[in-house]
Amino acid sequence: MNRSGLSHVVENERTNAVVGWVFVAVFCVAGVGELLTGELVQAGFVLATAGLAVVPAVAYRDPRAMLPWEVLALAVLPVVGQAVVGGQTIDGVTLSGRVVRYFAVAAVALVVAVELDVFTPVRMNYSFAVLFVAVTTMAAAGVWAVVQWLSDLYLGTEFLLDGRPEDVVHTAMMWDFVAATLAGVGAGLLFEFYFRRRSHARERLPATLSGGESR
Repeated sequence: MNRSGLSHVVENERTNAVVGWVFVAVFCVAGVGELLTGELVQAGFVLATAGLAVVPAVAYRDPRAMLPWEVLALAVLPVVGQAVVGGQTIDGVTLSGRVVRYFAVAAVALVVAVELDVFTPVRMNYSFAVLFVAVTTMAAAGVWAVVQWLSDLYLGTEFLLDGRPEDVVHTAMMWDFVAATLAGVGAGLLFEFYFRRRSHARERLPATLSGGESR
């Protein structure tokens, strides 16, 4: 496929790595900011995402071994959204607490899927790729719910146990899982139709990893 000059520049391994590390820095700054404001659970989530992002570079001991910058851009959007719309509501829906959360867990699942596809021998067919990202998102949402519950019990937060009746909390949590599932399916489709077919991810790796010539 012929690509424009701008596409070639953005998909250059060094440029991709630089942009990727900028996003990692954003994660780290945001995570530290959450720690300083006492948002320990949110800080842990953001810093864990940063940790996932640098796994390839650490594993291969090469700072140029980074995920496509697009997937990190998607992962960083919830972090920016938390800062911009945190606490705001639309028709009773708290953006920072729900909509941003769904997007965040789907983005983490997408990071994991792209890392497996680009940096390991794992290859998934279309149906399994979409299912894998959707199920990973659901699992991440489940873990996140447990973390919030434990945080409410032992850290005094009010993510779930905020004074509402127990049945209301359970219903809200089930709707959270439904929304996370839909977000996961969307992330799975994005993974299959863009990151596996159009992003040229392996062409952005160092020659020692991609088997080709360094650009």
